[in-house]
Amino acid sequence: MGRRRTRAGTPATVALERAGVAFEVRAYEHDPGAESYGLEAAAALGVDPARVLKTLLVEADGGLAVGIVPVDTLLDLKALAAALGVKRAVMAQPADAERATGYVVGGISPIGQRRRLPTVLDSSALEHPTVLVSGGRRGLDLELSPEDLLALVDGTSAPVARRG
Repeated sequence: MGRRRTRAGTPATVALERAGVAFEVRAYEHDPGAESYGLEAAAALGVDPARVLKTLLVEADGGLAVGIVPVDTLLDLKALAAALGVKRAVMAQPADAERATGYVVGGISPIGQRRRLPTVLDSSALEHPTVLVSGGRRGLDLELSPEDLLALVDGTSAPVARRG
């Protein structure tokens, strides 16, 4: 997997190119009626849902933070709060998430956000040589190593996913 320039031109691809990180663009035809953007991406790209990650924003002690978990799991808010060292975390309002990241819901990438937010990657992602995250718009995913992802977002890893 090498660095591939793309015309997608999202803040995420620009950040990856600037950092010199190896990544692959994985585009697919997005269905606006899809119930789960992440599961849609996994199916369209033929990738195990455990490797396709969703980026979720939470409000934690008055500030925003990011939890990244596999698309076939749920974010464990108590575990995320503990990983962040705060008392409580609740899901952020979609408008707040969009305003803070510069991305639309369903296409929020953990990479290239407007502001660097505290970020926790579910530790299961480290079991895979590569993972996929949103590239900054619906129908565009980026494949990269989980270690590179953590370095780019200056994040930590912890078990923050749970099965539904």
